[in-house]
Amino acid sequence: MLCSAFLLMVQVATAQEQKIAYIDTDYILSQMSEYEGVQQQLETISSEWNAELEKMKEEIEQLKEDFETKKILYTEKLRKKKKEEIQNKVQQRQQFLDQKFGAKGEYFRKQKELLAPIQRKVFNAVNTVAKRKDFDFVFDRAQNSNMLYSDKEWNLNNEVLEELGITLNDSSN
Repeated sequence: MLCSAFLLMVQVATAQEQKIAYIDTDYILSQMSEYEGVQQQLETISSEWNAELEKMKEEIEQLKEDFETKKILYTEKLRKKKKEEIQNKVQQRQQFLDQKFGAKGEYFRKQKELLAPIQRKVFNAVNTVAKRKDFDFVFDRAQNSNMLYSDKEWNLNNEVLEELGITLNDSSN
């Protein structure tokens, strides 16, 4: 009993010695000019592909409209052929959509390729600051984190930005 009480006290003392901080990668990335450039490149790429998807959609709609207006004039064989043509166009559009924006699509591969160096820089800067300030844990407050409360005293955003060579004016974060 005495031994387990001692172990509990040691665990509590150890937990109290741990230093915890947080960052907000969304904020840090928003301060990086490289990230803005990546976002612009991705927007350009996706705009081109979206325009192509829209063109394909209009073509499909036109084929469907033509079919509906002329189907009474078609033979059964021609009706079937026209329906297959429309279905093929729908499948081509879906394949294009999957190829460009699907889970393993070009957009996400390009995004990963372009963001990897930036994410590496941020990660290295966080590690450098955390080690310099003797933090045991650094959490990311960005997007859907479950951090319900955090004291600004433990916010490392500015130190990470400084490590990245980014200077801020006094009104920022």
